Amino acid sequence: MSEAAIAKKAEAVKVANGLLTDAESAIVVDYRGLTVDEVTDLRKQLRDAGVKMVVIKNKILERAVDGTDYEDLKSVFVGPTAVAFSNEDPIAPAKIMKKFAEDHDALEIKGGFIEKDIKTLDEINEFAELPSRDDLLSMLASALQDPMRKIARAVKAVADEAA
Repeated sequence: MSEAAIAKKAEAVKVANGLLTDAESAIVVDYRGLTVDEVTDLRKQLRDAGVKMVVIKNKILERAVDGTDYEDLKSVFVGPTAVAFSNEDPIAPAKIMKKFAEDHDALEIKGGFIEKDIKTLDEINEFAELPSRDDLLSMLASALQDPMRKIARAVKAVADEAA
């Protein structure tokens, strides 16, 4: 193998390692059997959520996880592999991939990590069922506003009675 090819592969390993170590979460999937239109639709959904999906050779991924906390993921680097990375919302890749896999039997979630911790398939599916961060914040705001509304109504009722 030429020095240029070796350097190119070393750079690919370095890029993949950077993507993995910088990400809050990454979901590894087998996309075999999806049509070009389906993959385009999936990429659009991921991009809209701030998630990046990259197809990476398994050997590159194996070398990229060497010496990291993600070495246990090597067992899922088999067959056609794409990885969805998120640096912002750690649940977004799991949510989108799970929903897409439910609608498209060809997509298979193989593994991954969420919040820098490797998760089982069951755990990934559990995280995918959680409400989004924005939904949780909305629920919290609503829960905090409810007592204030009740107090305001009680004060208004007392003021109306006094008048």
